Amino acid sequence: MIEQIKKEASALLPWLVKTRRHLHAHPELSFKEYNTSSFIQTQLKTLGIPFEILCETGIVAMIHGEQQGKTIALRADIDALPINELNQVEYKSQNEGVMHACGHDVHTTSLLGTAAILLRLKSQIKGSIKLVFQLGEEKLPGGASMMIKTGALKNPVPKSILGQHVYPELKSGKVGFRSGKYMASADEIHLTVLGKGGHAALPDRNIDPVLIASHIIVALQQVVSRRVHPGLPCVLSFGKVEANGATNIIPDEVNIAGTFRTFDEQWRIKAHEIITQIAENTAQAMGGDCRVNIGVGYPFVYNDVETTDQAQTAAIEFLGKENVVDLEMRMTGEDFAYYSQEIPGTFYRLGTRESDVAPILGLHTPTFDVDEKCLETGSGLMAYIAIKQLES
Repeated sequence: MIEQIKKEASALLPWLVKTRRHLHAHPELSFKEYNTSSFIQTQLKTLGIPFEILCETGIVAMIHGEQQGKTIALRADIDALPINELNQVEYKSQNEGVMHACGHDVHTTSLLGTAAILLRLKSQIKGSIKLVFQLGEEKLPGGASMMIKTGALKNPVPKSILGQHVYPELKSGKVGFRSGKYMASADEIHLTVLGKGGHAALPDRNIDPVLIASHIIVALQQVVSRRVHPGLPCVLSFGKVEANGATNIIPDEVNIAGTFRTFDEQWRIKAHEIITQIAENTAQAMGGDCRVNIGVGYPFVYNDVETTDQAQTAAIEFLGKENVVDLEMRMTGEDFAYYSQEIPGTFYRLGTRESDVAPILGLHTPTFDVDEKCLETGSGLMAYIAIKQLES
C-alpha cells in the first residue's frame, strides 16, 4: 500500500503545484473566503466527492470506503493573513495586503490531494473519511468553534481527527509529532489607560496615562515571573502601545494590546483575574483608571497520546525513521484545539524547507514560501495515516 500511495502522490504533484499556486495567488481573509471555498467545491465536484457547506465558506465532504468501519476526520484551514507579499514569483498574491503567509494554501492543497489518493484506494479503506475545509483559523472566535457548533463533527461522529501544519524549520520530506500538550492557549489582552491630558511642561496639572501605562506594563511582568509555577510554560507579551500625544502634549488615554498564553485552564482563568487586578490597581494608585478587556481565545492544543503514537508510527513506516522527528511544546496558538477537546486529535508538522542549509522562511512574514515538493509528502502521508487510523 505504501508504494501505491507514494506513486499516486508523485503522479499528482503537477496538479498539486498548480492548485497550490492558484490558492496562493488568490488569498482571502478570515470569514471572507468565498472564492477560495468556491474553488474547493469545484475540485470536489470534479473528484466526485459529495459535500455540504457550513458557516458560508466552510466545507465538509465525505469519502466512504468499500469496507464497513468507523469514521475519522481530516482538517485543513483555508484563510489567509493581512500581509502584503514581497515575494517576486509568478504565483504572488494578486490581492493587495492579503497573503497565504501561514501555509493554509499548502494545507488545503494537501487535503485535496489526500482526497484524490483515498478515492483510488476505496477498496482498501475500512470505514469513512470526513474532509473538513475550515474557515477563519486566523481570527477569533476561530472557525473551528463555529464549524463544530454547526455540526462538522456530527453525522457521523469521527473517532479521531488529524491536522497538519507547515513547519519552515524542517526540511521538506520530513514531519514532526508531539504527544500530549503541544500548543498554547491564546488570549488577547487590551488595556485602556485613562488619565488627564494637557501641556507636557505642566505635569502637575495632568494625570499622565503614558507614565501609568509604563508602570502597568512593568508590573504585569510579575504575572509570569512570580505568580505561576516555574514548570508551567506561560507568556505575557505586549506588542502595541498607542499614546496619541506629542513632544509637548500629554494625551488623555493610552491603549495597550498584548497576548497571554499558557497550558493550564485553571491558571489561565486565575491569570486573567490577576492581570485585571494589577492593571486597575496600578492605575488607581497613580490617580488614573484602567479598563481591561480580555478576549478569550483558543484553548491549548492537546494531542491524544494513543492517536498521535499511531500516527507517528504510520509516518515512520511511510517516510522512514530518519524523516520523523519529535517536536517541542510551542507557545503559538491554533484553533485545532477546539476539535481535540471534542474528540481525540493529532496535530502534526509538515517540513517545507528546501534543504537543511536553506534560509528559514518564517511563518507570518511577507517572504514566506515553501518547497512545493512538500505537497507530495503532505498528501501521501495523510492518506496513509488516515487508512491506518481506520484499521486500528
